[in-house]
Amino acid sequence: MSEPSWRKPFGVILILLLIIIWAVIVVSLADLLDGLPWPVHALYYIIAGIVWILPLKPLLRWMETGKWRA
Repeated sequence: MSEPSWRKPFGVILILLLIIIWAVIVVSLADLLDGLPWPVHALYYIIAGIVWILPLKPLLRWMETGKWRA
C-alpha cells in the first residue's frame, strides 16, 4: 500500500480558495454594471461562472499525478 499523497487535500484547499477569491472578484466588479440592461448582467455572470473552471484542469492533473502538464 502506498503512502497517501498530500497533494489531494492541498489541491482541495486551493480549489476552495480559488472559488472564494473568484467570487469576491466577480461581485466586486459587478458594481461596474450598474445601470446596464439585464442581458449584460446575465452575460457577465454566465462568463464569470464558466471562466473560473479553466485553471482547474492543470490543478486536478497535478493533484492526481504530481505533474502540471501531460
